[in-house]
Amino acid sequence: MPIGLIALALGGFGIGLTEFGIVGLLPEIAREFAVSESAAGYLVSGYALSVALGALLLTAALARFERKTVLVGLMVLFIAGNLVSALAPTYGILLGGRIIAALCHGAFFSVGAVVASEMVAANKRGSAVALMFGGLTAANVLGVPLGTFLGQQLGWRSTFWAITVIGVVALLGIQALVPRTAAAAGGSLRAELAVFRRGQVWYSIVLGVLAFGSVVGAYTYIAFTLTEVTGFAATAVPWLLVLFGVGTFVGNYFGGKAADKSLDRSLMLFLAVLTVVLAVFALTAQSKVATVVALLLMGTIGLAAAPGLQVRGMKYAQDAPSMASGATIAAFNIGNALGAWIGGLALAAGLGFVAPLWVGAALALVGLAVAAAAGASARRAEPTAAAPAPVEVAASETR
Repeated sequence: MPIGLIALALGGFGIGLTEFGIVGLLPEIAREFAVSESAAGYLVSGYALSVALGALLLTAALARFERKTVLVGLMVLFIAGNLVSALAPTYGILLGGRIIAALCHGAFFSVGAVVASEMVAANKRGSAVALMFGGLTAANVLGVPLGTFLGQQLGWRSTFWAITVIGVVALLGIQALVPRTAAAAGGSLRAELAVFRRGQVWYSIVLGVLAFGSVVGAYTYIAFTLTEVTGFAATAVPWLLVLFGVGTFVGNYFGGKAADKSLDRSLMLFLAVLTVVLAVFALTAQSKVATVVALLLMGTIGLAAAPGLQVRGMKYAQDAPSMASGATIAAFNIGNALGAWIGGLALAAGLGFVAPLWVGAALALVGLAVAAAAGASARRAEPTAAAPAPVEVAASETR
């Protein structure tokens, strides 16, 4: 794999830490700003909605610019947002800093996914995207637990200072290692938006919403589940999150391999297993042993679908890959917001700290039905419509 993919993964690590690193710190933040658990969850859902907005609007606005320059500019925005968060004197300003950082998130992954897929042969695109997203999963394996531990020991602001430093390192890595690539050739905004007339593009978007909504709906409030239901001490939460993170790393890797072999079938399998895992987790959350196993499986299955969903979005919009990639990232984060919001409603309704797990299971089950319908629709269209021609990449763009 090209070394530039490592730089993209480094940027993904910093951004992934910003998105999910706050999950283990929500109880501390809620106490400092005297807000409810569900209000603290808005720091996750508000971030996710901003990611979706940036994924669509910034990706479209920057489509004509050279992609390496775009990635560097987005990392600068990311650093600025985390500085605001680290210095925030109020809950509202903290939320504002999260929104600033989030605006770069969606565009970074949408542009980065296109760059990653163009660096390799067509039959390796799932693996290349998985490697780029490996930074995101590495943030779950190492960054989130360590960020939570750092925040608990030195205050939650120290985590944001650490993320800011990581952002600077990532910026330097991208500048040094990512090759310059051409912008989309002659694409107009109207041509980019035309991809939304295609049914399979919308299937991919809905699948992204449901798949990520199911995982994040459960994960956003997992610190409360672990302490209030399972009975773990708060100090154990960072190390328990390592299990989830290890699972996401493994799932992302094998998910990319599975997407290269059988795209739609792998997505259906992952959603079916995720439904079962979350339901069993909800039923056995009072058992520490069962919870440990469930955390590992939730991470493994939950993130295994990500590379396939990203590749699926670009597969049916190869004439506008940046917009299709951006739409997929937006879908992921609309799902994040939806899952966190519904999970928060369930908590506010007094349904208990296992309710977000049931929310996740329900969303995954609906996603399975949508995946089955999408696959059937694609098979019906195959005899009458030729597959889109693969995008050719000039040799100069990959050097």
